[in-house]
Amino acid sequence: MTNTKNITNKLAKFQSIIALLIMCIVLSFLSDKFMTGDNAWNVMRQISVNVIISVGMTLVILTGGIDLSVGSVLALAGAVTAGMLKFGAEFSDANLYIGFTLFGAMLGGIAVGAFLGWFNGITITRFKVPPFVATLAMLTIARGLTMLWTGGFPITGLGDNMAFIGTGWFLGIPMPVWISAFVVLAAVVLTKKTKLGRHIYAIGGNETASRLSGLKISKVKIIVYSLAGALSAIGGIIITSRLDSAQPNAGMGFELDSIAAVVIGGTSLSGGKGTILGTVQGALIIGILNNGLVLLNVSPFWQQVVKGFIILLAVVVEKLNSKKE
Repeated sequence: MTNTKNITNKLAKFQSIIALLIMCIVLSFLSDKFMTGDNAWNVMRQISVNVIISVGMTLVILTGGIDLSVGSVLALAGAVTAGMLKFGAEFSDANLYIGFTLFGAMLGGIAVGAFLGWFNGITITRFKVPPFVATLAMLTIARGLTMLWTGGFPITGLGDNMAFIGTGWFLGIPMPVWISAFVVLAAVVLTKKTKLGRHIYAIGGNETASRLSGLKISKVKIIVYSLAGALSAIGGIIITSRLDSAQPNAGMGFELDSIAAVVIGGTSLSGGKGTILGTVQGALIIGILNNGLVLLNVSPFWQQVVKGFIILLAVVVEKLNSKKE
């Protein structure tokens, strides 16, 4: 009986990898285009943005929170980057024009994302607004600001240097994959090797005990939401680069894929339990599922239904595992 329980526990730890392998095997039989090198790199490019956003979402959920604004923050940061790069900043009253390099425009976009994340954190910690409500409000605010910034029209023609970020290759690997790999590595170090990482897990595990232990809970949460906003901005820059266009409606529905990756990767929605690498596995599952459904010519409407059921299944499995523990 004990051996059976041990085997079950070990399988539960590797359930994401097992699901990923089964999915790859099934899709390789259903489509001869799936197991090709070009398709593999295509999947990796497609999931890169979701991986980056989901890393930020993982940090937020580990503290027991949620961030529904990632898609809108992504769109605004991408639009700000594109606008600064193409149009600069003009002050007609002072007869002053300020141009921006690519690096400067990217820093501006990331700063906008970090500020919106910081604002989420302040709203949640200082005014005690539930994370769901605070970030839902930010979803609408950021989307409205994106429309105001762009006038409802895409900003295009951003140049070859900008395009390289989303479409270029370095050492035989697409640039978005390099960027997402760096973000994952930094997040793993943050969660495993730093005091901030230990505090994030402690707060999600038991916020009351953490407060009594003297942890600065508000400070940690503000940092986490700021990081989530900055990572959403990086995702927005990559998408803007890939399309050579900042679209006002970019990022719609990205919060769904992000939360799905985190939950499927084994992170508890209650906080305090989960890993960055688990989230990467979840993003791979979502990306391969999307790719496979497209190759099989499944209707986009049915794709949403399938993803919804998978999220529900992942949450149910996580709850059942929590009860067993």
